[in-house]
This record gives sequence, C-alpha cells and structure tokens, in this order.
Amino acid sequence: MKKFSLIHSKVLPAVDYAYASHVPAGMDLYFMAGACPLDQVGRVPEGIRYEEQAKLCVENLKAALQECGAELTDVAYTRVLVASSDQSDLVAVWQAVREEFGSHDAPSTRQVSPYWVIGAN
Repeated sequence: MKKFSLIHSKVLPAVDYAYASHVPAGMDLYFMAGACPLDQVGRVPEGIRYEEQAKLCVENLKAALQECGAELTDVAYTRVLVASSDQSDLVAVWQAVREEFGSHDAPSTRQVSPYWVIGAN
C-alpha cells in the first residue's frame, strides 16, 4: 500500500507541523468538507470554548474519515479557521487540534478572522 510523506524543512524555522506533504500518484484522495463543531442534532453547542469546539470538529472529521476507510494519520493537509478577533483563540484552537492529531504533523494553514471565511480548492 502506498503512503504519502510529510516533509520537514531543513532550512526553514522548526515548527510543530510539516512544511509540505507528498501524495504519490495512484493513491485515493478524499476531499473533506470543513468540519464544524456540530453536535448530534446538527447544532453548535452553546457556551463551549473555542478549544472544545475544535475537539468537536476533529471528532466530526474522524467520523467522516472513518466512512471513507481513513483516519487522522491519512490526512495530508489541514486548514484551521477561527472566527475571532483574538489571536489567543487561534493559539488555543491550534493546541487542541495538535493534541487530537498527536504525532501526525500534517502541513496546516491557520487563520483567525472576526468574520467567517469560506474557502474552496
């Protein structure tokens, strides 16, 4: 079975994620929808902190990946978007996401914005 590789730079500053990933030809690719912090009834629970929302997002991502026959270690790239004007909220969310992903340090883009961002690839 083919595996993708995470590429850590030898010349760029050390960070807690890979700078790139390489997915070899012939591997199946699944494009996941953005994972929202939705509970089982499809609502964002009231009064939960950003990091709790992040963990709920990762749990939802795990469920979607499982339906594809995949898991977090099969993720080649993440994008973490936080709707807040406070940079510390992004830091808290990133720490929660990194904890969920464990040693699997896929490349990631992170952004904090007071407005929701919609991305398309």
